[in-house]
Amino acid sequence: MPSVFTWTVRVYYEDTDAGGIVYYANYLKFFERARTEWLRSLGLDQQTLRDEESAIFVVRSAAIDYLAPARLDDEVTLTLSVEKLGRVSVQFVQQAWRGETLLSSANVKVCCVDAQTMHPRSLPASTAAKMRTD
Repeated sequence: MPSVFTWTVRVYYEDTDAGGIVYYANYLKFFERARTEWLRSLGLDQQTLRDEESAIFVVRSAAIDYLAPARLDDEVTLTLSVEKLGRVSVQFVQQAWRGETLLSSANVKVCCVDAQTMHPRSLPASTAAKMRTD
């Protein structure tokens, strides 16, 4: 399976709640950004996949644990690894770290669907091949 991919984000004021910590739902946004940047690092552009293959990715499920808070101006390192690459889906393990402190951990399952019908479809062969050789 692919190696661990990392992407760093900075916590902005808009990411925090009234308590001054990252609002829990924003970790899902951070993890989404990391998956998008991972695809880019593989040479995969989501708009091109949609336009040329009629393939888009949708989140099927997400299970997330919150372990420690991130705060304004923190630099958060997001990690991503592929746990399982299927015919139609990809299961990820994603984590958010501040230095050596694990802030959040998630298991996210993403499915490939046809952009027109929104029905499940196989990953494009070239896409799956790039995901396997990371």
